[in-house]
Formats: sequence, structure tokens, C-alpha cells
Amino acid sequence: MTYGQVAAAAGMPGAARTVGYAMRALGRTVPWQRVLGQKNPRTAHVTIADPRGSAEQRRLLESEGVSFDGRGGVSLLDYGWRPGAITRRPRASAATLPSSRPRLARKASERSR
Repeated sequence: MTYGQVAAAAGMPGAARTVGYAMRALGRTVPWQRVLGQKNPRTAHVTIADPRGSAEQRRLLESEGVSFDGRGGVSLLDYGWRPGAITRRPRASAATLPSSRPRLARKASERSR
């Protein structure tokens, strides 16, 4: 996901820099490492200026299975967020769902009906 995508999803298109400031203020309460700077429509990069922070972001992403190209780019085609492509979990069948209300035991005389 890119800073621009976060801004657009928050209803603030064009405010990518503001997203960066907000994420910095939130610290580790959000998965900050998953947000990258978009360089072109197909590639994003770690854009943290601090060498330690950028190395940590890359390490965290690699630990999640994200691979980087020779120039330090991440393919948005492979790893980018596509809002329309969200997959949904299959619905559970009624047989696998717990009953929403407990059933009362019937009296022996009522069972034979």
C-alpha cells in the first residue's frame, strides 16, 4: 500500500505527506512497515530517510514474504493493495454455525408428537 492510497482511502486524496506524518505520530500502533512511497504506477520504495528506519522497514517486509528488486523496489502488481480485489472468506454453512439461541429440552410427553 502506498501513502497516496492511504490518503485517498481516508478521503484526503493528494495528502500522502500528511499520512506519513500521521503514521509517525501513531508509532507502532499501526502496521507502518506496509506503507511505501510510490515511485511509478508499478513500483514502490521504502522512503524513510533515516537509514535505521528504512533498514527496519525492509527487514519487516522481507519477514512477511515481500521481495525487493535490485533497485530496492517492491512490485505493486505483486504486493500492492487493490481495494476492488479484496477476497472474502467463504460463508459457513448453517450446519457449522452454532445455534444463535439455546434450545430448551422438551418434556417426554411433547417429544412423541
